[in-house]
Amino acid sequence: MSDMPVDPGDLGGLLGELGRLQRELQAASELAEMTEVVGSAGGGAVRVVVRGDFDFRRVEIAEAFLAEADRALVEDMVLAALRDATTRLLASRRAALDAAVGPALGALFEHGAAPDDAPGQEAEGPGTPLPPGAER
Repeated sequence: MSDMPVDPGDLGGLLGELGRLQRELQAASELAEMTEVVGSAGGGAVRVVVRGDFDFRRVEIAEAFLAEADRALVEDMVLAALRDATTRLLASRRAALDAAVGPALGALFEHGAAPDDAPGQEAEGPGTPLPPGAER
């Protein structure tokens, strides 16, 4: 990503920055897909490993937990670990994409109107548009 702001009147520069943004998003997406996260439940007694492309790799259940727990508890813990893994995976993917998009959008809008500066929209704070029908 270049550090030079894009002149909003320079269509070629804007298209170049958009192309660079697309490449950075693709690279961030590929990195996110290769990342593995672990979700757990029961204090780590049940662990689920999933890759960034939602390829669930394995479920690990501690022998001691399996020996003590009944079927319903094991099922609940597996489900809880799956949910934890999914939440962690989504957060990881979002962080990777935000890291790629944030600097790119900053360069695109440094000298132009940012999307949240659209006419007719009021903001509660910098960059925070007020939802339609909402009052202050």
